[in-house]
Amino acid sequence: MANEKIILGIDPGTTIMGFGLIKVVNKKMEFVQMNELLLQKYNDPYTKLKLIFERTIELIDTYHPDEIAIEAPFFGKNVQSMLKLGRAQGVAMAAGLSREIPITEYLPKKIKMAITGNGNASKEQVAKMLQSVLGLKSLPKNLDSTDGLAAAVCHFYNDGRIEVGKSYSGWDAFVKQNSPPAPKGGVQSSRSKKGISASDIVDLRKKKS
Repeated sequence: MANEKIILGIDPGTTIMGFGLIKVVNKKMEFVQMNELLLQKYNDPYTKLKLIFERTIELIDTYHPDEIAIEAPFFGKNVQSMLKLGRAQGVAMAAGLSREIPITEYLPKKIKMAITGNGNASKEQVAKMLQSVLGLKSLPKNLDSTDGLAAAVCHFYNDGRIEVGKSYSGWDAFVKQNSPPAPKGGVQSSRSKKGISASDIVDLRKKKS
């Protein structure tokens, strides 16, 4: 029996969300689909997040991916843009984690390096390389969908490597990896040096009276 798995790649965004799917059969890639979710016409940011979540769930329920690869937000000077991208990525990740699908994050440079050998490659260069590798007849007008496909192909190339990026097998793994470390000596007391507890406030009131 052939060893098969489906990889869903996602390029999150609040203007356009790109995604691509590949099938891996006996360690060989096959193109399945790529497309995009257009969000420009929606003004409400929460509506955009809802649509990203619903579209990701729809893709999962339709294609039943075994693994998800997602492009991580890059650190830029525009803080607002970073926050918006972070929200979009988080919603897409939440959709995958809710279905207990393993998720791996890849930095944009890591994806570009895996596809073209150049971490500073342009969208056009990445798309052309994907077209060659996967035998795509044509490329879409917007290259956000090829960015999503690139994340999936990058994940295929990094399969089995120890250091690939942040990876989560489900909600439990996500919470464990993103929880703040416990303070030395056990659980932090309510009477911390930087905070005031409710009992402290009562004591202060008694002293004033």
